[in-house]
Amino acid sequence: MPTSQTVSTCVPEAEQGTHVFDIFGYSQHRGIGAGNPMISGKFYVGGPKWHVLFYPDGFSSSIERYQNCISVGLALASENVKVRASYELQLVDQSTGLRVPVYKAALRVFIRDDDSSWFTMLLQKRSVFETSTYLRDDHVTIKCIVTVIKEPMMPKTKPFPEIEVLPSNITEHFAKRLEENEGVNVNFSVGENFTVHKIVLAARSTVFKAKLYGPMREAGTSPITIKDVQPDVFKALLHSIYTETLPPMDDLEGDDHSEMICRLLVGTTLALADQHHCDMLKDACIKFITCSNAVEAVVSTQGYKMPKRTCPSVVIDALEKSTSL
Repeated sequence: MPTSQTVSTCVPEAEQGTHVFDIFGYSQHRGIGAGNPMISGKFYVGGPKWHVLFYPDGFSSSIERYQNCISVGLALASENVKVRASYELQLVDQSTGLRVPVYKAALRVFIRDDDSSWFTMLLQKRSVFETSTYLRDDHVTIKCIVTVIKEPMMPKTKPFPEIEVLPSNITEHFAKRLEENEGVNVNFSVGENFTVHKIVLAARSTVFKAKLYGPMREAGTSPITIKDVQPDVFKALLHSIYTETLPPMDDLEGDDHSEMICRLLVGTTLALADQHHCDMLKDACIKFITCSNAVEAVVSTQGYKMPKRTCPSVVIDALEKSTSL
């Protein structure tokens, strides 16, 4: 049953802006009364207008904790809007020029013409502030960083991304290395010379692994001689090892094609299976010989003649299997 898979993503969109409010002649602004702020110029963040508020005589004279304190606030100046925002207030150390964070407000809603249009924080006692390095030469610098969270856009639905996995072509690469004789390091003499990659043969065939790396491996750099195998059969065997496919046999027809298959797969495989005690493989070869319609083609191959001559027990096994069938 066909299925579909889609995906959509919702990511909050934020805009951040910074405003620096420089206040000169701080002492001359004293006495304007509690609740009366000095207002910065307007600045825009996220679309709406904002002001920084500085209360030199405190935010309120009726609330005890605001009395004799310096207060700073942020106000939304735009009308008929509702804004979700957070902000951070920093004071500049006038002796070093470094900005020191003094307050960080969490995300909240600002609404114009409402108590939610502004937000004020208590900075510190006036006596402490006026003896700090934040005030020097009657100069105060306030930095306000505002982050506005905008309404998320409607997510768009998209097809789920699919990554096309390319088919493996490692066997093509191996075949090309064999064809170009690049990096070959072992020689075989099979009626004619073949140069191949030792590691490939060992990785693909336990028989060749035993031959090339086992305790009975042949020393030196002389070609390894393989008898009773025709060159075209050995070439086809190498092609099969490197590519996991049989070589093209378009020029072979009928009996020639069957004979090539038998020479390539059965007789030699039977001999090697017996030689290296691969009992399951040997039984499979014997079963193929005794059950197939190609018995005559098999027994006529050089690959079959080798176990017949050197390992008569293999032939006896085949006869017993044939008799039982």
